[in-house]
Amino acid sequence: MKTDKNTEQVLNELEKHGFEAYMVGGCVRDSIMGRECHDIDITTNARPKEILAVFSSFKVVPTGIKHGTVTVFCGDVPFEITTYRIDGEYTDCRRPENVEFTADITTDLARRDFTINAVAMDRNGCLVDPFDGISDMKAGIIRCVGAPEKRFGEDALRIMRAVRFASQLGFTIEEETSAAVHRMKDLLQKISHERIRDELDKLVCGRSCISVLLEYSDVITAVIPEFKPSIGLDQCTPYHKYNVWEHTVRAVSFAPENDVKMRRTLLFHDIGKPACLKFDETGRGHFKQHDRVGAEITEKVMKRLRYDTKSISYSTALIANHSKKLRSRADVKKMMYRIGDELFLALTEMKKCDNSAKNDFVIEENAVFDRLAGIGREIIANNECRSLKGLAVNGSDLLGLGLKGAEIGKMQQRLLELVMEDELPNEKDKLLKYAEQECGK
Repeated sequence: MKTDKNTEQVLNELEKHGFEAYMVGGCVRDSIMGRECHDIDITTNARPKEILAVFSSFKVVPTGIKHGTVTVFCGDVPFEITTYRIDGEYTDCRRPENVEFTADITTDLARRDFTINAVAMDRNGCLVDPFDGISDMKAGIIRCVGAPEKRFGEDALRIMRAVRFASQLGFTIEEETSAAVHRMKDLLQKISHERIRDELDKLVCGRSCISVLLEYSDVITAVIPEFKPSIGLDQCTPYHKYNVWEHTVRAVSFAPENDVKMRRTLLFHDIGKPACLKFDETGRGHFKQHDRVGAEITEKVMKRLRYDTKSISYSTALIANHSKKLRSRADVKKMMYRIGDELFLALTEMKKCDNSAKNDFVIEENAVFDRLAGIGREIIANNECRSLKGLAVNGSDLLGLGLKGAEIGKMQQRLLELVMEDELPNEKDKLLKYAEQECGK
């Protein structure tokens, strides 16, 4: 691992004052695996007061000094520096009540979650790997450091992190660790909604999200119980070859891995189906209004998980409209009027992901969505009327015809509908003439 100048400076400062200093955790793991490295965490035998003294000329924030963590800024880059420690008792399944500082790096690594995260590296590239984390990296295994029950009991978020790492890295969760994940999943209810949300977003963007979401669906339902009715629910329709949950998971995988908004939306897109399932006389399943119901459930869940308003609006708008039929240019304009240009184009992509997780004959319809997206782009490029703002007449024009109050709004909507359906040109004189004729009736 080649350190950048800021990291090198921080490590050097500690070493020249007589202390040990190692990079640790995710940055070391990612470096060894050839993945892009982001935040650099540093561990040292220097005590918090000694860290403050070493970096007295730097900007320093005592972010978690009670637990031995100090944030040091080298230029504008923050580094979390933590003293080697032994964690005390955990009473809330999240943080230790107290910590005991130690001078032994191996003892510090023993408190960490997984072997792949319990590897330290100094500035010369020398590794400390007492729990054989590098071997687990090579074998593609997620394994707890020590007893899984102890690790998950200390910090229940580690349960979610285990499945997230499996999804992101394409690793398999080791047998005993996996059994503990399933057995202890309900501890996740003690974790803050924000932390669950962040892990969920990373999980659904993983390259192995299909296998992980299928194998660990019980972990997902432990934090989002609204998904329980979808697990194993047969759709009983010729359009689908998977049950509701497997269809959902596979639809997620067809969105780009870096598009968290789309993957998140696809995760929720059919959450309303179980509540709407009805069978006809032939035994075929129908899900009328599942898009509307799904949007309502999604809004409730996303609010609970503390998503921001913009993210909630994005997902619920797409979910509420993902089953709407679009056949013509007028349909495209009406949908653009309803949800906006950007969301319309996202909707066509969502429909393609949805279709791609159905039977083969349904996938052929994706060419139609490509065509509709092309029409949408033409409408945008030509600035064709698709909103009241783009209509050639306004309220003042209609007021001059003697229309008042609600009559004006009603006429504007009628004129917009006729323009979008190409029954009237978006020209002021022709629109006013039509309105005048309607007023005279």
